[in-house]
Amino acid sequence: MKRNQIISIVGVALLFIACCKEQEKDYTQYVDPFIGTGGHGHTFPGAIVPNGMIQPSPDTRINEWDACSGYYYADSTINGFSHTHLSGTGCCDYGDVLLMPIVGYANVAFQGKESQQTNYASAFSHENEKAEPGYYSVMLDDYGVRAELSATKRGAIHRYTFPESDNAGFILDLDYSLQHQRNENLQLRVISDTEIVGSKMTVYWAFEQKINFYAKFSKPFSSYEVVETSVVENGVELPQAKVIVRFSTEENEQVFVKVGVSAVDVEGAKNNVLSEIPDWNFDKVRSDAKAAWNNFLQKIDITTSDETQKTIFYTAMYHTAVAPNVFSDADGRYLGMDHSIRQTDPNKPIYTIFSLWDTFRAFHPLYTIIDPDLNNDFILSLLSKYNEGGLLPLWELAGNYTATMIGYNAVPVIVDAFMKGNRNFDVQKAYEACLKSSNYDSTNITTPVKVRNALVPKSKYYKNKLGYVPCNLEHESVAKGLEYAYADWCISQFAKELGDSILYDRYKDLGQGYRYYFDKRVGFMRGLDDKGNWREPFNPIASNHREDDYCEGVAWQWTWFVPHDVQGLVDLMGGKEAFIKKLDTLFTMDSRLEGELVSADISGLIGMYAHGNEPSHHIAHLYNYVGQPYKTQELVDSILYSQYSANVDGLSGNEDCGQMSAWYIMNALGIYQVAPGNPIYSIGRPLFDNATIHLSNGNKFIVKVENATKENKYIQSVLLNGEPLNSPFISHQDIMNGAILQFAMGSKPSQWGIVE
Repeated sequence: MKRNQIISIVGVALLFIACCKEQEKDYTQYVDPFIGTGGHGHTFPGAIVPNGMIQPSPDTRINEWDACSGYYYADSTINGFSHTHLSGTGCCDYGDVLLMPIVGYANVAFQGKESQQTNYASAFSHENEKAEPGYYSVMLDDYGVRAELSATKRGAIHRYTFPESDNAGFILDLDYSLQHQRNENLQLRVISDTEIVGSKMTVYWAFEQKINFYAKFSKPFSSYEVVETSVVENGVELPQAKVIVRFSTEENEQVFVKVGVSAVDVEGAKNNVLSEIPDWNFDKVRSDAKAAWNNFLQKIDITTSDETQKTIFYTAMYHTAVAPNVFSDADGRYLGMDHSIRQTDPNKPIYTIFSLWDTFRAFHPLYTIIDPDLNNDFILSLLSKYNEGGLLPLWELAGNYTATMIGYNAVPVIVDAFMKGNRNFDVQKAYEACLKSSNYDSTNITTPVKVRNALVPKSKYYKNKLGYVPCNLEHESVAKGLEYAYADWCISQFAKELGDSILYDRYKDLGQGYRYYFDKRVGFMRGLDDKGNWREPFNPIASNHREDDYCEGVAWQWTWFVPHDVQGLVDLMGGKEAFIKKLDTLFTMDSRLEGELVSADISGLIGMYAHGNEPSHHIAHLYNYVGQPYKTQELVDSILYSQYSANVDGLSGNEDCGQMSAWYIMNALGIYQVAPGNPIYSIGRPLFDNATIHLSNGNKFIVKVENATKENKYIQSVLLNGEPLNSPFISHQDIMNGAILQFAMGSKPSQWGIVE
């Protein structure tokens, strides 16, 4: 064999080995699922795969705001392991199908609605607790049982290591739920000595949340007791349904449990788990879950010597793949918004959990970059819900309209994808759905009347009739009006692309509706009544949660929500100098809030900028529009380091189904989209030496940073594919074409990015 042939073969072999090593890189080592389980992050540490239907996780409390995910790090007892959980929400639901191993006597009597613990709860220590993507374990001190959890897309597997006992077993609690949701139609059956099935409907945040389950045990029961009764508390009858199973165990004997859930029926739940977990190989499920997470996390590869930032970044990536959740069963059946059983392609699942008021801002824009196909699938789910229920969701949960939050934020999600060329959906149907969202039209909407009135508020009528939402006729009038203006601008862009000139002109005008709310005398967006009078008295730092003119914020935060027309806002404020002066004040003023009931959501304050809640998330980038990009750079730097940490309280507000983390990811890469619907990204402060986004089209978007230190937060120069980039903006197409964005950083502000 010739020498150059040998060299060539060796080269190919080395390349193959290098590729294998790259594929074997373990990104999960940098994920800490406990981040966000303290403070008010409202995350959970249990086992889940990306976008999984089922989320087995420990529940440590039942009541109050910090029970939203079931787990709160400061607690010291575990009630059991339920199979449905919300990640980072400000409202509570789920906590279905609680399973708890027991040894000896266990009291299943109702503890009372004020109690945070069940009577059979166990103490635990964080020292004996472990969480990683797709896996969770803990020692239950009261019973001497080691609990381990893992999951597939639609099935959970538990492994319990018992002590020696002639009286071991499990409690399966069907009536248990977080914040004591109203249970209806409880059905619980032991169908063999290894199988339990059941179903129920709960009335809570989701007005009709239906769930069915199937549980299969590896060890036959020697006996069981079904407890079906009811208790009366404060004149309310509360149905109870639990089963206690018993068996003997040897020292360190392992007992496995497989659980499937379905919104359709018990057979669907059974098929969901048995089709994905056919045997009792816990370690394989755990290994497959880890591989699934690595497959997702490797979409973005970062290089930095700061191990803490790696943990924050990849945990943020992890949090962006918890929701939305798969909602259709393995056979493609699912519960439609009209609560009829429907069928989809099993390979194209329907999703649930759309926290759109939060996620339209950074979560969905992030997915248009890292996984546009999955984002398209999310849009297909939204359009399915429109077809079934008659309206695009505001905040959809388990096949229910919740009518939570304001605006119509499915619109920017759809329009942003469309404007970026991601159009693998029925465009005309999407256009129709967006138009209906903007109108005061409740026809053919399938939902309880109570929900319908909130889902289609009269504020839409006032917006279209008067041009604005009167503060004396609707709560949160200013916030609603500003969000309506932005969403209507999005529709105008949709109409323009489709060649609908009439509706383009109409919605372009509606997009200017923000102007009604700006009072030049005080320099703020404020409430205007139906007679054209400003609300009095006016206090820009006052908050009365959900009862004033703003939504989870104050005038200081909401005045800046004109993402689609920053120049128009600049003009309203009297030009660049006045705009900059007011923006400077926002970040430097006292953080004191006043009011009858200050919203707990106003958190993560830097001055009056509130990073812990979404209305503020674009504001730091506004300096790029007025010739002071260095201030965007220093503020993004401040937010990245002050509002995110690798601690349990490492999030400054609710995680909000991935939005808080998506903000971090985008900004750590050096970009942020101020106005989804306009495919332009504002440049901020890149955090890492190198970052590579592996695009689904086969291209790579690479961010390289010279002098990447904590002190060097200011951009000195930028090259895009080797050519100087002098504007602090980059297009979506630039990214998707594949590009190298190269930054030179320094410790002092420069003239870079100042464009007159």
